[in-house]
Amino acid sequence: MTAVATPPAPAATVPGGRPPKETPNRAGWFTYLALGAVVLLWVLPTLGIVLTSFRSRDDAAEGGWWQLFLQPSQFGDLSFDNYQRAVQGTNLGEGFVNSLAIALPATFIPILVAAFAAYAFTFMRFPGRDVLFVVIVGMLVVPNFVSFVPVLRIYRDLGMGGTFPAVWLFHVGFGMALAIFMIRNYMATLPSTIIESAKIDGASHFQTFFQLVLPMSVPVLASFAIFQFLWVWNDLLVALVFLGPGDKAPMTVSISQLLGQQGQNQELVTASGMFSMIVPIIVFLSLQRFFVRGLTAGAVKG
Repeated sequence: MTAVATPPAPAATVPGGRPPKETPNRAGWFTYLALGAVVLLWVLPTLGIVLTSFRSRDDAAEGGWWQLFLQPSQFGDLSFDNYQRAVQGTNLGEGFVNSLAIALPATFIPILVAAFAAYAFTFMRFPGRDVLFVVIVGMLVVPNFVSFVPVLRIYRDLGMGGTFPAVWLFHVGFGMALAIFMIRNYMATLPSTIIESAKIDGASHFQTFFQLVLPMSVPVLASFAIFQFLWVWNDLLVALVFLGPGDKAPMTVSISQLLGQQGQNQELVTASGMFSMIVPIIVFLSLQRFFVRGLTAGAVKG
């Protein structure tokens, strides 16, 4: 007598024949408390900048921005005078154009070059490939300020001192290692069958790169673009060393010149800082849908 296999019990269903929805795991109160504390610490400095930018010089000198909450009647004294003075009395508009002239090439050039290099490190075989990649990744630990003196001497000999190409080359050189590292790790997660099919069909490396790999690598390219653009746009040290104050100074240098030695004009500095935050916010919001995907795709394989 043979045993008859018992069929598996059907999964529990809700009225209508659909399986029940799994209840998501809710975070505990400690998680919400820690998250709220982090958000508060992150938002408070920005809130202080915004409120100080609307306060008059006398009010800003009398006390900090938190005085507005201790004396709510001072909210009626807020005005846009600091913004008018920052635009009319300074070269903020010229600094804005200079910042764009510096940030855009210093962002697109390393993306283009690093994408070619990352493709070679991922899909091409050549002697010393792994050693060269390790050397490039090791450049991430080198701080940029250690090269100021030799690079300034090279620029002086070439007659490039105080020019935009000098700043472009410096940012490109120190941004290339991170770009190659990020893009190469992302390309390593792309389906190898697509690349092999392109080779079987007779596609060259240029055709494979431009028609297949580059369109699929848009998330990581956008992620690095956010990093590089924000870094170059907010940079003060490199711009001050290689350009200095003058007609080619970006916004960061122009804003730093507003603050006096005794802390004067802090209300103008905060108002100008709000202007400088507009473009980075627009860039981040327009590319943020690629941000997490581009960073996490190359973190693990499998």
